[in-house]
Amino acid sequence: MLNKPVLVESLIVFSIVLCVHAVVWDRYSWCAVALAIQAFYVQFKWDRLLQQGGAVFQFRTTANSGLLPASMVIPLLGIAMKERCKAAGIVYFERFGIVVASTGMLVALFLSVIAVGITKPVPTNTCILSGVAGSIIIYTMKHSLTVSEVIEVLEVLLIFVYLSMILLYLLPRCFTPGEALLVLGGISFVLNQLIKRSLNVIEGRGEPIDFFLLVAVIGVVILGLFFTVLFIFMDSGTWISSMFFHMMTAVLGLGVIMPWLYRLIRRNPLFWLLQFLFQTQTRVYLLIYWTLLAASACGIVFYQNAKRSSESKKHQASTITRKYFHFIVVATYVPGLIYDRQLLHVAAVLCLAVFIFLEYIRYFRIKPFGQTLRYLLSLFLDERDSGPLILTHIYLLLGMSLPVWLFPRSCAPKGALSGAGALVPYAGVLAVGVGDTMASVFGSTMGEIKWPGTKKTFEGTMTAIFAQIIAVALILIFDSSVNLNSSYAWILVSVSLVSLLEAYTTQIDNLLLPLYLQIMFMV
Repeated sequence: MLNKPVLVESLIVFSIVLCVHAVVWDRYSWCAVALAIQAFYVQFKWDRLLQQGGAVFQFRTTANSGLLPASMVIPLLGIAMKERCKAAGIVYFERFGIVVASTGMLVALFLSVIAVGITKPVPTNTCILSGVAGSIIIYTMKHSLTVSEVIEVLEVLLIFVYLSMILLYLLPRCFTPGEALLVLGGISFVLNQLIKRSLNVIEGRGEPIDFFLLVAVIGVVILGLFFTVLFIFMDSGTWISSMFFHMMTAVLGLGVIMPWLYRLIRRNPLFWLLQFLFQTQTRVYLLIYWTLLAASACGIVFYQNAKRSSESKKHQASTITRKYFHFIVVATYVPGLIYDRQLLHVAAVLCLAVFIFLEYIRYFRIKPFGQTLRYLLSLFLDERDSGPLILTHIYLLLGMSLPVWLFPRSCAPKGALSGAGALVPYAGVLAVGVGDTMASVFGSTMGEIKWPGTKKTFEGTMTAIFAQIIAVALILIFDSSVNLNSSYAWILVSVSLVSLLEAYTTQIDNLLLPLYLQIMFMV
């Protein structure tokens, strides 16, 4: 029997796909529709595998597979990027968008074929659909990509296969199949781009802040893999292991990551970073302001843990308490988006690296702070943190930052976009910071009418939609670079569809919702 909430979630995703291709219809639209249909069928096969415990790896058990919503993100992002950059006349990023779309389709198709292959008995109809979708995608790629672009797509697929085998084995129950597709697919693409640009550094395109993102992401991933392998052979909780951890972090950082970045940007990374951060008085003020907000967030963590000690050891932070951090993140990102987006870009990269590094310290119990972090953060765990890693705060940061990181600035005429595209950098703020927060707060306190088959409420969803519309109006008032050009109906449709997706999805909404809202705004 089909799961009704999953059917509704799939219907919402299909609606978004059709809305995108109603605006942008080309040869890739047939591929995207075919991919969506086969992913819809494969999703239910994988859900059955998860329920029966027949999946190869251990996935997060409190959610469905999420294959359909995850499969469409990267292809739609690539298609939207291709159209934006084509309109701006930037051929390099137009071709890059085609590569992104092709890569996303091939990786999603590969994951679907794996799911069908391990389903017993083998579903004949689903196999036929996957074969048809694969034929359409491969035929389109053959007539759209150059030989070098085909090689690049296959490189990303190869990296994805190896990363999946390694990380899904090392990190059981941390992801659903859909979340693994998004996270590992993104890391695979970033790694391939970093290798490509490192080998062609003379012909390299992009600004230092773009290279900084690539090196930082891959640097922390390599660091984690290194220590995971190392601590298989030694106890990570001793003082000797902890000293070795800090020493090897410094060695890898200064001996590998810093020279790598130096090769790409052709200047001392530390001097460049310091000069960049303190270049203007506005940046100094923003850094001071963000430091105060970070201190406030730490204060909330310590205060809530003090309440736990005084009340009960089983005390857990409420939904409203966890949303305090959403308010803090909104207060962090909005001034950065208005006054200095490049600074926000770099600061978010630094914050991501710090978050992941602290998670390594917590996970490996590195002295002197590992055990303390375990105790402090355990208060804020929910059902999505069922694996060995705590990822919800990292997903929150990613959801807010991805719209700032992903869109090529050179494809924005004179640094600004008109219409709904002007709201692309605000997609994370609207979807997660405003929409998801309002839906949770009002839904949990005043909601009475539940959406069928879910714990989410009609009141929460409607409040989320109205709050995002009000936030758009405030952005128009305070950010003079935003010009919507009467695209209000499209913004309302986009916000409504993404808010409905929030009500029905069981995936990590902090990661999924901003990406879908960004896609809708970009087209």
